[in-house]
Amino acid sequence: MSFIHDDFLLTTKAAQRLYHEFAENEPIYDYHTHLPIDEIARDQRFETLSHIWLGGDHYKWRAMRANGIPESHVTGSASWKDKFLAFAKTVPHTLRNPLYHWTALELKRFFGIDELLSEKTAENIWARCNEQLATPEFSCRNLLTRSNVRVVCSTDDPTDSLEHHEAVANISGFHVKAYPTFRPDAGMRLEDVTAWNTWTDKLAGVSDEACDSLDSFLNALRKRHDFFHAMGGRLSDHGLSSMDTETATDSEAKDIFDKARAKQSISALEVMRFRSYLMLYFGQLDAEKGWTKQLHLGALRNANTRLFEKIGRDIGCDSPDDPSHAAGLKFYLDTLEQRGHLPKVVLYNLNPKDNYVFASIIGNYQGNEQGIAGRLQFGSGWWFLDTMEGMEWQINALSSTGLLSHFVGMLTDSRSFLSPPRHEYFRRILCNLVGKDMDNGLLPNDYELVGTMVKRISYANAQEFFGMDVAKS
Repeated sequence: MSFIHDDFLLTTKAAQRLYHEFAENEPIYDYHTHLPIDEIARDQRFETLSHIWLGGDHYKWRAMRANGIPESHVTGSASWKDKFLAFAKTVPHTLRNPLYHWTALELKRFFGIDELLSEKTAENIWARCNEQLATPEFSCRNLLTRSNVRVVCSTDDPTDSLEHHEAVANISGFHVKAYPTFRPDAGMRLEDVTAWNTWTDKLAGVSDEACDSLDSFLNALRKRHDFFHAMGGRLSDHGLSSMDTETATDSEAKDIFDKARAKQSISALEVMRFRSYLMLYFGQLDAEKGWTKQLHLGALRNANTRLFEKIGRDIGCDSPDDPSHAAGLKFYLDTLEQRGHLPKVVLYNLNPKDNYVFASIIGNYQGNEQGIAGRLQFGSGWWFLDTMEGMEWQINALSSTGLLSHFVGMLTDSRSFLSPPRHEYFRRILCNLVGKDMDNGLLPNDYELVGTMVKRISYANAQEFFGMDVAKS
């Protein structure tokens, strides 16, 4: 039997039935990715397996460094083939790391390859995959279509033109919807007033607002939010270390904005209070349009100063931070609730110690007059928790404190067009966990009841919750 077989990860008969009857064939609603939409627009083809597999994958880069691979063969100047061979040398050392499962799944699902990647099999796998990549079946659009993807949401700056989203929307016969996500983090980074002013000048240019006053700046952000909405977007996103516990008054925010526009030094307290002021404003914008706000909290970024200065950000040198999130989340969510500005929210934590904080705090704000089930969500295991263990922890915490049945399920958070099998990975883990409960008598032996929940978590909950149009293939 090959390593990736029909019942991979499914250790009980109940788990197998749940997966094959209720989860396996559900479409994919990938509501948080970093996929380059321009590549979908031009239907990008990939020269080699390294181009599609290694070009931006910091999970693989971290593993390769841990295996003693020199940086020249990770992000440096080595040939694409030599980088692939270095990764192949690393894979046998990734046992019990999700990379081992992801690698085997992607080779099996896209290329029909059962052999496990290693130094011994590398040359053969390299040749077979590259031969297939040369065919039209392996273009970006065909990879998404073959994976039964219905929606992908990218992550976009408010100043982006979204021209590639428009191009994808106008492709005849292509049934995957690509939607933008409004991520205005750059507008809050007053700690670097030079970079912030450069960004604000760009915002002024695309919004036809002078951005010479706080009111004009806020109007510019609203206009861009309106533009994203007109392009079909219904999601915002913020990547923050933690939520703040206080905010600026209107007059304070105006003074801070004026100082920043004059390129004067901004204190850490002023940075924090202005950031919090904008976050509350963004919450209002989302609530007014019925959007969902995503909060990715707790990343300690760019920890390796030497590599950051040499290569830049997003290179695999980040870790979970250790702030206490409870007070900040309470301040933020409660302030929005009091103002009548609390939108739908998905919270993602990066440190497992926060599982029960996040899973329980959403329950404090679920009530709403619109009848929205699961208005606040404890998001899927993210980044370092995107593992079998991390997913099980997240599911257990949500199940214990709230309603798993309304969970919006998995996302890839990926830059790779070979990442859709991560949805399969999640579904198998979910079915195995729930199936064990059925076999142990912790859940009833009722497949209509339990299977329907699994099916909805796999796709329908996300489709209904986020409210973006889905084309039927």
